Amino acid sequence: MLGSHFSFPTENTSFFNTLNLDDPNNLDLQSFQPDVIVHCGALSWVDYCEEHPKESYEKTVESSLQLIKLANSLGAKLVYIGTDYVFDGKEGPYTEDAKTNPLSIYGEHKLAAEEAILNDSPNNLSLRVTNVYGDEIRNKNFIARIVQQALEGEDISLKLPLDQYATPVNAIDVARAMELLINDNKTGVYHIASTDYVNRVQLALRVLKYFPDAKYSLSTSTTKDLNQAADRPLLGGLISKRLLTEYPDFEFSNVDDYLSSIIADKI
Repeated sequence: MLGSHFSFPTENTSFFNTLNLDDPNNLDLQSFQPDVIVHCGALSWVDYCEEHPKESYEKTVESSLQLIKLANSLGAKLVYIGTDYVFDGKEGPYTEDAKTNPLSIYGEHKLAAEEAILNDSPNNLSLRVTNVYGDEIRNKNFIARIVQQALEGEDISLKLPLDQYATPVNAIDVARAMELLINDNKTGVYHIASTDYVNRVQLALRVLKYFPDAKYSLSTSTTKDLNQAADRPLLGGLISKRLLTEYPDFEFSNVDDYLSSIIADKI
């Protein structure tokens, strides 16, 4: 197994420019001959995408089109990481057969990339996820940021919408589901979501209850009052209908499991 990066190098990844397959610094995939390519890359800053649509298209759609070419040249299965932002958030959480209707440039581009990958080959696979959390180097995810600030004794200031709902999922569970689906050569769209369905305020308070000494201020608002550049799917989130129908014994962890493990490690 090999991992690659474009803009954030780590000690376990090699450089690969998905926008230029002929970049001389690219990892030599022709020699490696992968059977599967997992495409996690995209411009995921939703409001930035809204204000920079050309860059969003390039880093989300064009990069996917280039990887389609690469996968075809290698005869490899292409696995795409999708999002619940392909929906309008009026009737969530969503199953795989729900009608897509993105509200933002980010959502439009993620859907365009997903459709291109699935239409290119019946062998390809898309895993839609949202609110992914877990351990990561930069602590960029919502839960990890709060945990880090609490552990370091920082003053935590939060202004969060009461009306944005989603289904947070642990990255480890995404990886477990992906491994299972790849090994069984599954294709098409699967939603990967745990049992939690919460708004942003509920999620923050769920985290903070594990850190009773944390210093924080929390104010609430509506999404409209936040005046963000991109519209959000308010009743978003996903239901893992297809995965759990085909694998009824698959068990997801939840936010409390993750936080309890962090506290246990600190004792």
